[in-house]
Amino acid sequence: MKFSLNRETLLKPLQAVMSVVENRHTMAILANILLDVDNGTLSLTATDLELELVAKTQAAIEQPGKITVPGRKLLDICRSLPEGAEITLTHNASQAVVTSGKSRFQLSTLSAQEFPSVEGELGSTMLTLPQNTLAYLIKKTHFAMAQQDVRYFLNGMLLEIKNKSLRTVTTDGHRLATCVVPLDQDIPLTQVIIPRKAVLEMLRLLEESDQSVVLTFGKNHLRVELPDFVFTTKLLEGRYPDYNRVIPAEGQNTLTADRKLYKQALSRTAILSNEKYRGVRLNLGENRLVLMANNPEQEEAQDELEVQYQGDAIEIGFNVSYLLDVMGVLECDAVQMNLSNANSSALVRDPNNNDSVYVVMPIRL
Repeated sequence: MKFSLNRETLLKPLQAVMSVVENRHTMAILANILLDVDNGTLSLTATDLELELVAKTQAAIEQPGKITVPGRKLLDICRSLPEGAEITLTHNASQAVVTSGKSRFQLSTLSAQEFPSVEGELGSTMLTLPQNTLAYLIKKTHFAMAQQDVRYFLNGMLLEIKNKSLRTVTTDGHRLATCVVPLDQDIPLTQVIIPRKAVLEMLRLLEESDQSVVLTFGKNHLRVELPDFVFTTKLLEGRYPDYNRVIPAEGQNTLTADRKLYKQALSRTAILSNEKYRGVRLNLGENRLVLMANNPEQEEAQDELEVQYQGDAIEIGFNVSYLLDVMGVLECDAVQMNLSNANSSALVRDPNNNDSVYVVMPIRL
């Protein structure tokens, strides 16, 4: 095997696939990436057994072949070379030789036949949509995924196709985020739970463009095809909670505030909140909102905001981080928060856009 290409041509796909490689791996070959050169194309593949990412780029190929090389070392070599450098990789016997100018590196290799594949039977259900549409859905909801919940199906994102619409839903049991967009394709009801790592990887790979992304759904796998990448992930098993039951009906008490000013007031008050529980108390009265926080060191913070509020006087506590996460993904000028009473979850949204809905449970302070 022998091929040559420019440093920048190799660096971008190499950086992309290396994000899949785990620092702690149970099999030595999982630290390697698979190089496959043929027909003028270099394919780089990395996997952690749950997720597989293939990146393709053009190369001048003198001799086709397949081999696996240590991914981190190859990436470090590419980064260390000067911009515009020409790189040649040759495989002989049990070593790969990387040369560029007067620099020469010998890397150990493992057989391509030993490299594991994330194999799964993919079904006939396919969805094609613009990359920026899928990126929009993920950005609006990914922050509410659980991280290490024993309810493993919460450590991911529900992707649901229903009634010519595509919806994403995430929850960690304390908050919920959902976003929906219309589809121009009539696809049968489909529900899959995408693991957290795969969701974050998709968000990193998707571009803010109207170029197409193709999703192919299988019983246990999802394949995501982009112009330069093919991404396959195992799906989480289990039944996702009925998100419609979690979203509260609109109560009589509605707060409307300037989103940026509200976010700033929350951030200021949070400085002196309890570091463990991050609790902030909201006091709602006629057209005014008072935010308060304190901590075990007997320190206190208070801020006041002019808002539009008509309803019962309510004092309610929330984890301020959850509210700030919502304020961070909303892009509206004004934000609306709806409450039934001091013990009910808050419904947060853009009053002029029903695509995204957020639910935050209260806490006792």
